[in-house]
Amino acid sequence: MSEMIDAVVKELANLGWHGLQAVNTRVPEAPSPAPDWAPGPLLKSHERTRPPLGWPRETDSLCPRCVVETRNAILRGERDLADLLDGRLGEIKARIAEEDGRILIRKTCPEHGAFDDLLSIDPEFSRVIESRYPGRDFRTLGDELIHRHGTSTIKYGRGAVLTIDLTNRCNMMCNPCFMDANQVGYVHELTLDEIKQILDDSISFKPRRQMSVQFSGGEPTMSPHFLEACRYAKKVGYYAVQAATNGLRFALEPEFAYAAKEAGFDLAYFQFDGVSNDANKHRHISNLFDVKLKSIDVLHDAGIDIVPVTTLVNGVNETHVCPLLDFVLANSDQMGGIRFQPVSFTGRDEDISDEDRRRRRYTISHMAHEMQRYYGGKIDPYRDWYPLGAMGGFTVLADHLRALNGPDQPSFGGLCCSCHPNCGSSVLLVANRKTKVWSPITQFFDMERFMKDIALICDTGRGKKLTLAQVALSFLRNFDGRKAPSGMTLLEFLKLFNGKMCGSLMKKEQEQDWTVLWVGGMWFQDLWTYDFRRTEMCVIPYATQEGEISFCAYNTGVGWRQIVENMHMVARTKDWFETRGRHKIYAGDRPMEVPGVRKLPVVSDAPQPVPGAHVTACG
Repeated sequence: MSEMIDAVVKELANLGWHGLQAVNTRVPEAPSPAPDWAPGPLLKSHERTRPPLGWPRETDSLCPRCVVETRNAILRGERDLADLLDGRLGEIKARIAEEDGRILIRKTCPEHGAFDDLLSIDPEFSRVIESRYPGRDFRTLGDELIHRHGTSTIKYGRGAVLTIDLTNRCNMMCNPCFMDANQVGYVHELTLDEIKQILDDSISFKPRRQMSVQFSGGEPTMSPHFLEACRYAKKVGYYAVQAATNGLRFALEPEFAYAAKEAGFDLAYFQFDGVSNDANKHRHISNLFDVKLKSIDVLHDAGIDIVPVTTLVNGVNETHVCPLLDFVLANSDQMGGIRFQPVSFTGRDEDISDEDRRRRRYTISHMAHEMQRYYGGKIDPYRDWYPLGAMGGFTVLADHLRALNGPDQPSFGGLCCSCHPNCGSSVLLVANRKTKVWSPITQFFDMERFMKDIALICDTGRGKKLTLAQVALSFLRNFDGRKAPSGMTLLEFLKLFNGKMCGSLMKKEQEQDWTVLWVGGMWFQDLWTYDFRRTEMCVIPYATQEGEISFCAYNTGVGWRQIVENMHMVARTKDWFETRGRHKIYAGDRPMEVPGVRKLPVVSDAPQPVPGAHVTACG
């Protein structure tokens, strides 16, 4: 009977939607609201620009050899930084095309010859992802002092995660590592005044954007200013503060987790490589998984959200993808999803051989097909995966509704991930914390049609009441209760959706049994896969003493990290140790002594890593 009722409601909502749109689409569009935080009126869907997509296509890229030579010459003082800003040194054209059922990038340097690399093992998957991209966000305005990095300059979007490296010191020795922590021969560590200035600068231009401020490193909890940095991020108006952390300090000092929560720390972006000690042994701490479990318990007890993050390397840990997701599903009361990062050969891995690079390369398309295989088609590569930028559709609706609140509208725009569709993709799951039942949202909710409905609703702009009425009809017509997991009702799903939109539709309620898990792949570029069209749309900027720099331009690309850190180093490592003392580094394949850690056996539940191969999620 309930299925029959669901079918009738769905059909009536569909009729109501089409009847309303028969009138709505014949009336001229209303002007978009122009909130104070934005550089202009909110963008309609047809006003959004798009980068060149599809293939074959040409783009601007880098020569992996020229870039390193230029960067090293600048660091040695043999070339001026202006050569990098204005001279386009190392830049070459690249061609992205389908060859033998794969998507490849090829480029040729007049001096160093030809380079190629793999972007996707499934052209159809890549086509679907690109087709679901809704378009770029605003062009930035008034940011000339913040975004000033030549052809690496960020031009579009408000960003989603503002990354601030508090220190390059770390209490582990991971390989590879974006930062090359503990091994560069100097210490780069921000003062509290520098942290405050960077955060002040981040809200000095339009769009003034709500972002998740991520303190990183090295290991950010080693900074003496970690707690005060969390407090100040909240003070300037950011609602979410996270840290890319290995979690060791929280396991060693549980009281530090409570102090961090009190200071405004919300989420641990938690380095997590596997579900056994054996799966983590490449980190050179023999009981690391036990320590990680201790950290998870401590962080959860303190009220801090946890999102595991894992770097994936082909031939090393690609078989751990789905066991890791199983672990998150089994512990959905403590975790909000999982982020996978296909390997980017940078930092300590920048001099990798061509043979090793090709052997270890892993893409998001690999991950999508591995999940399909492991879960017997329950997660479908073509139905369930969306570009990260597609989630910006929810922000468009939230911004539109908030802008209709008059003087009560917020002074920040919503968090908006509008990055290039080749930067990453994700699957949204619903999971029941008690019964452990789960499914992709797109199994029972027509996300693609809903996104188109949102665009139409916001483009026509019919006032708050009529907007909410249209949203309700769209929800009803796109929800199919017959395909939903047991216990997932329309009302429960609406509560979850409203919660993720920070209560834009109705009063926000605390999640109970059901939660939404974001399962994503973020594929950062390296010198072989570099595409400037992605760099200029970056939504994970690094905020530094030299402005905000694209994640990939900072860590890979021209290598702004080495330049900025050398410009602002505070001491040579040797001098730091002599004046400040050595910090503890856990390594050497020895166990960590942590009070209250559960002792679990080392189990060989996955193929052993290839000799000399290592994995990291640091960064």
